[in-house]
Amino acid sequence: MNVSKLLNNRSFKSVSASVIVILLGLLVGYIILLISNPRQATEGFMIILKGGFNGGLRGVGNMLHNAMPIILTGLSVGFAFKTGLFNIGASGQFILGAFAAIYIGVKWTFVPVEFLWIVALCGSIVAGALWGALAGILKAYRNVNEVITSIMLNYIGMYLVNFMVVNTVFDLTRNQSISPVNAYLPTAGMNVLFPFSSVNVGFIIAIVVAILMYIILEKTTFGFELKAVGYNREASRYAGINEKKSIILSMMIAGGLSGLGGGLLYLSNTGKHIEVVDLLASEGFNGIPVALLGLSNPIGIIFAGLFVGHMNMGGFYMQKLRFVPEVIDIMIAIIIYFSALSLAFKSFIESIARKLRGKTL
Repeated sequence: MNVSKLLNNRSFKSVSASVIVILLGLLVGYIILLISNPRQATEGFMIILKGGFNGGLRGVGNMLHNAMPIILTGLSVGFAFKTGLFNIGASGQFILGAFAAIYIGVKWTFVPVEFLWIVALCGSIVAGALWGALAGILKAYRNVNEVITSIMLNYIGMYLVNFMVVNTVFDLTRNQSISPVNAYLPTAGMNVLFPFSSVNVGFIIAIVVAILMYIILEKTTFGFELKAVGYNREASRYAGINEKKSIILSMMIAGGLSGLGGGLLYLSNTGKHIEVVDLLASEGFNGIPVALLGLSNPIGIIFAGLFVGHMNMGGFYMQKLRFVPEVIDIMIAIIIYFSALSLAFKSFIESIARKLRGKTL
């Protein structure tokens, strides 16, 4: 009887579907390793499973740092999903937020040093939110598909940042942005917990923001209105909800989350700079699988981000066996493809629940 109730629990079915998806993805990944290098496939697979733990506390700290930006871009994509929108523009919002943080960190010398990193992060949120608002305004007032506009805005944002970096905070000798040394994030004791790693207060901020997004979406009237508009714009308008305002606010919040992710990463004192190249920020696209694996639930996105960060660190350490780190990208891609079958897995679990319920009657 208890098993039947568990199988009928909606959260359990969702989590179980995600776990099945991950296990299938790992299985296919192992098969790929066997094909590419049978002799070292098992050893390489174990390194992947150990992930950041391969490097002890330092590896765990680096794994947390690796997960930090993709948790925020995952929250960005997931928040938009929850409100009926597909924010594929996280990459452009991310890099604009990164530029705003660097610009403030380098140029705003009038701000006291102890507060500069906070001001820089606020600037990254504002920059990302304004960029997200563009897609929201077009969706709300002209019903332009946000997927089209956000893809275009990714490239516009990338070239705009390249132009602004060159003209404001450019290091000519290295073809990259100047280091905002006065605005680096504090370690907040994380360097003591994880010695010699890159993790800092940014990871704590990411977790706090995820919890805040959960509260907004699940516990507030504002969050209910945003989700209601996503489910049915016409019914929401009939109920007295301003659907245009909700759409714009949803995209602004999503953009602000991505922008914050960019600010946190580029203020981390890890040697990360904005390079003047024609490449979109990968962190924006990595947020999509994180959101899918986390089922767009902010708490689930935390664990999905940690999982992807864990896998990435496994790929890094696997290079000592001469496997290319792109194997991890293949595995994550396979997991995402299997995510499309999550509804089938849920149906399978429901069928088992019905059979158990029938036996107990």
